[in-house]
Amino acid sequence: MTAPPSIIQLIDHFHSSIDLYRAGSLNETQTRIEFIDPFFAALGWDIRNEQQASDIYKDVVHEDSLKISDANSVILLSLLNNYQFD
Repeated sequence: MTAPPSIIQLIDHFHSSIDLYRAGSLNETQTRIEFIDPFFAALGWDIRNEQQASDIYKDVVHEDSLKISDANSVILLSLLNNYQFD
């Protein structure tokens, strides 16, 4: 089985700009919009709920925002956000 052309284009685009991405210039939302959503759309997922499916039948459900309840959580999240995965 060969990959769809749109996935191959995503891979080529990613590899052509790999240094930019390693520098940390893309945030989570940008990464989702530029790579993750198009990847799953190429596999046939209804990313934007164009079929207007009920919540329990959606292919993609976006997560709720994170709620922080105390100062220790803020410190921990700050440390995790600044951690570099190599």
